[in-house]
Amino acid sequence: MNRLDRIKGCLLGGAVGDALGAPVEFLEWPAIEAKFGPAGIIDFTLAYGLTGAITDHTQMMLFTAEGLLRAFVRGSLGYTCHVPSVIHHALLRWLMTQDCQSAIPVSRDGWLIDELALWSRRAPGTTCLSALKASTRLGMLADNDSKGCGAVIRIAPCAFFGNAFEYAAESARLTHGHPTGYMAAGLFADILQRMVDRQGSLEHVVTESLAKHGQKVGIEETRSMLERVLFFFYEDYRPTPQRIADFGAGRVAEEALAIGLWCALSADSFEQGVINAVNHSGDSGCTGLIAGHLLGIQYGPVAIPARWYEKLELRDVIEQVAKDIESVPRDFSGYGGDFDSQIEQAYPHH
Repeated sequence: MNRLDRIKGCLLGGAVGDALGAPVEFLEWPAIEAKFGPAGIIDFTLAYGLTGAITDHTQMMLFTAEGLLRAFVRGSLGYTCHVPSVIHHALLRWLMTQDCQSAIPVSRDGWLIDELALWSRRAPGTTCLSALKASTRLGMLADNDSKGCGAVIRIAPCAFFGNAFEYAAESARLTHGHPTGYMAAGLFADILQRMVDRQGSLEHVVTESLAKHGQKVGIEETRSMLERVLFFFYEDYRPTPQRIADFGAGRVAEEALAIGLWCALSADSFEQGVINAVNHSGDSGCTGLIAGHLLGIQYGPVAIPARWYEKLELRDVIEQVAKDIESVPRDFSGYGGDFDSQIEQAYPHH
């Protein structure tokens, strides 16, 4: 599988998990079971007036990707570039799509913000909204003690650029001030980066990532959760809605990452892993997205069932972002020419 397939699989897979979980995101497992039967939800159903609707998780993931691409263009043109600040600027464009004002002037250039389907409120996280509204300069860290899953769910694109752990953690800190929140984001990006670069098994990659980063200050809660997941995996202990509840609701970063990872590790297919990840009493969108990113980067877009792929909202936009993530770092030279000017228009450097 080539690099583009892994990027596409990751971004589309996360969006599919987000969309499958969206209709049941705020339901307890007994309510899901009563509505959809003993297997739980296995097909897209209506959420936000659409079948296959993504949520704020995927919206913010796309704007994070835009920020990373703009930072790459800016750096390639020789300008000073603080990557988390450029990501911050992109997240403030997302904030604009949510009918919220930021204290910082925000440019409305580039192509992503003109995708009208993104201008839709999908139960955005209050921590992300309040932190972005409160920031008074680009790169300003959040003044809160939140470790909500909103820190983790948007950072997958960091896996395809340099310094994945650092940039994911620093961009998570723009909205979430608790070390567990932003260190879980760093670890997730590092795991994904190892999957795309080394193409080892997921279990091996998680072990490597913990060996590299597991002693960092602030990562203790996430490390102990992931060590528990690995133990369950080695014991062939499979996730069920009841067992997932023992990990918590997935509404905080380390729980969401652990649940998504357990469902991805124990799955025999993309489909099974994502279904397991959304059928529980917690934040189904977050855990479905995390499992979808992990399984998509492993198996590529061909593993996504056609019944989901064909109905996924904003699929064309997600695929375009994936193509740009693959092509821009390889082909953008900063010396002019047709490709460069197209990219500078799509991802302006100022």
